[in-house]
Amino acid sequence: MDQSNSSPSPTGLRSRLTSYGDEGFALFLRKAFIKGAGLTDDALDRPIIGIIDTSSDFNPCHGNVASLIEAVKRGVLLSGALPMAWPTISLHESFAHPTSMYLRNLMSIDTEEMIRAQPMDAVVLIGGCDKTVPAQLMGAISANTPAIQLVTGPMLTGSHKGVRVGACTDCRKYWARYRAGEVDIEELAQVNNELVPGIGTCGVMGTASTMACIAEALGISPLGSATPPAVSSARRRVAEQAGVLAVEMFKKGITPAQVLKRENFENAVTVLQALGGSTNAIVHLLAIAGRVSGVNLTLEDIDRIGKKTPLLLDLKPSGVNYMEDFHNAGGVPVLLRNLAPLLHLDALTITGKTLREELSSYPPSHPQLIVRPLSDPLFPAGALAVLHGNLAPNGAVIKQSAASKSLLRHSGPAVVFSGVADMAKRIDSEDLQVTKDSVLVLQNIGPIGAPGMPEAGLLPIPKKMSRQGVTDMVRLSDGRMSGTAAGTIVLHIAPETAVGGPLAVVRDGDVIAIDVEQRLLRLDISVEELEGRLRDWKEKQGAPKSERGYRGLYKKAVLGAEKGVDFEFLRADGTCS
Repeated sequence: MDQSNSSPSPTGLRSRLTSYGDEGFALFLRKAFIKGAGLTDDALDRPIIGIIDTSSDFNPCHGNVASLIEAVKRGVLLSGALPMAWPTISLHESFAHPTSMYLRNLMSIDTEEMIRAQPMDAVVLIGGCDKTVPAQLMGAISANTPAIQLVTGPMLTGSHKGVRVGACTDCRKYWARYRAGEVDIEELAQVNNELVPGIGTCGVMGTASTMACIAEALGISPLGSATPPAVSSARRRVAEQAGVLAVEMFKKGITPAQVLKRENFENAVTVLQALGGSTNAIVHLLAIAGRVSGVNLTLEDIDRIGKKTPLLLDLKPSGVNYMEDFHNAGGVPVLLRNLAPLLHLDALTITGKTLREELSSYPPSHPQLIVRPLSDPLFPAGALAVLHGNLAPNGAVIKQSAASKSLLRHSGPAVVFSGVADMAKRIDSEDLQVTKDSVLVLQNIGPIGAPGMPEAGLLPIPKKMSRQGVTDMVRLSDGRMSGTAAGTIVLHIAPETAVGGPLAVVRDGDVIAIDVEQRLLRLDISVEELEGRLRDWKEKQGAPKSERGYRGLYKKAVLGAEKGVDFEFLRADGTCS
């Protein structure tokens, strides 16, 4: 149909009117109520910029949201529009049972539907902690209203006995030392006071920092916005800029669908690999890409790009530095410049300019040691690798840049735990039949099996092995681990245990082989034996239990790790089966 003579869509307070059967009355009533907040007709005649408020007493990573909202509002007002803040679900990694991943899709639905329901011409998405940024991007992409991602920013580092510490790589390091008997309970309590010295997201290249950097690489966050610390004045200036940009996006009609093309996602994967970023980001990128028609990002794309992308960022857990060091080195723009030969520089950004144009106008880089040149990487290529084999027909992932080189090609007998409770019960038993060459296997922590694919994939080293000085072992699961963690950990094995993937039939003593260079993960049994075990497993399963509420919806609709653990009906090509 020819739209050339059609009237423009209503904007501002006149958009998305409540259905009363009388649009004039709907607007009249809306204005009457909002004037109760003291707003004038002049204010109400302006474009409206929505601002998502994800502050929560349960979310210290978002402890600066109030100040960011104030700064965003300032930028919106300076640009002649009306800012309106409103709340959504807020997720913190350490305060969500059973795991924040279980609620990511619910937050994305909340974000999408509230953008659709309320009158706004553009929206600033304020998020930070791990699952909030992907949830917001997923929801905003589906709503397709002009949107800009603003992250809360990383925390600063603390100090323990003169040594810099920060969440959460150092949290795991000290806990491992405590389990090994190297640190007593008194010192553990002392360092506990220093690991999170203030508000903000983890100060290493965990999932929150990874997603912040990826948002820049996608072109949906302002250049230079990922790294300013949460407590810094630079963070508030970025927020003011976001308010200005949101108004400009509305005026130019720039929507997520216009910006986010396959080239943007390939840039994001390149940056993910160069960061040595969180394995969680793979799941999130697949989910975000699945909300955009025609992108079709796959695990194979992530591995293909990784094979030609070196690790350039010297940051924990793959390096030794912290996010504040990355910021002082110039942040993501420096990394993008160093990666320029590997990027699609003509990819569009939310400013309406290309990445090439944005980088050319950004302040020049200065000498620093945190971001390496392509000619001198920390790790040659493939910081995050995708494995396949008869144990992972649909794929598995490993962060080899944070693994032990001696274990990247390894075979050993399996020690199998049927779930988190079984692991907790037996992992430290003196009767556990385990050696340093064993392969620890944790089942039933996938998207459906847990549910929610918890970050339990970093199985602890059994205490009796820790006491022998063992600091790393090959560990496998269908779950996730924190981006702040390190070790030779194979994750996201698909299909998962709960749907009858091969991981479900691994037994104690089975030999498992891993060869990261060959991208192989194999259970050393015959095809006939494997098929027989899978048939037996299927025959023993009863009828699935019917569950109510969100849990019932989740289990019915969630997809596997290889498709981002999104709900099938939320994908751009999704259909309910």
